[in-house]
Amino acid sequence: MYLNKEKKTEIFTQYGKAQSSTDTGSAESQIALFTYRIKHLTEHVKKNHKDYVTTRSLTRLVGKRRALLDYLYDRDVERYRAIIKTLGLRK
Repeated sequence: MYLNKEKKTEIFTQYGKAQSSTDTGSAESQIALFTYRIKHLTEHVKKNHKDYVTTRSLTRLVGKRRALLDYLYDRDVERYRAIIKTLGLRK
């Protein structure tokens, strides 16, 4: 499995707001987790272009990440800019 407990802990520790593995609910940690999953699913869809279920799941996941980024932008622009820069995302 590509996303196990250790990998989630690593993502939450690296990108979480409080830099701890227990910070699973902050927008930054959720965006980082979504980004990791999106990258994995993108590679899968490139290899399996007829997998329409995964394509739909990927589209929904991108929408969820976009909604969280919009929420973060409305609440705190500095946190938004920091997560965009850290993850290498573009608007």
